[in-house]
Amino acid sequence: MGKQYDQISDKHIDFIIRQQLFFVATGTSEGRINLSPKGLDSLRIIDPQQLVWLNLTGSGNETATHLMEDGRMTLMFCAFEGDPKILRLYGKATSHHEGSEVWDAHIGRFPLLPGARQIILMEVDLVATSCGFGVPLFDYLGQRDALVEWAENKGEKGVKEFRERRNRVSLDGKPTDLA
Repeated sequence: MGKQYDQISDKHIDFIIRQQLFFVATGTSEGRINLSPKGLDSLRIIDPQQLVWLNLTGSGNETATHLMEDGRMTLMFCAFEGDPKILRLYGKATSHHEGSEVWDAHIGRFPLLPGARQIILMEVDLVATSCGFGVPLFDYLGQRDALVEWAENKGEKGVKEFRERRNRVSLDGKPTDLA
């Protein structure tokens, strides 16, 4: 049976920090909805209604476009081991770049990860849990090193050049916050 809450509780935080993977969903009133899996040590709960996520450079930047236009974001966590559970965080989010006040206030919460692109600040207005009975069991083997290694190999200049080529326009042809 699903339950809804108006804030993130300590019990929710305990569940969230045990998950090695979460999913980010964003969209606008028109166009494609984006759903991306995220890992690494990139999420922090600030208080019962606020969190920050360190977004790393990737093949696209749909989240930035969607947050500029609409602001809605959903994060989903699901247990792939232990008791079955799904937890979703709903709210509004904003994207912030290096040198901004929000970036400077929160970047110290994370390990140094090459390719760090944005800090996403989310105001959570609904927490929903459900059973997760249909989620399969998986064994966790570890985080992949590929994204960090890719950014290290590119170097800061190479990552910036990649962003210029691949992260300035969304799949729907709309500008991202890097444009």
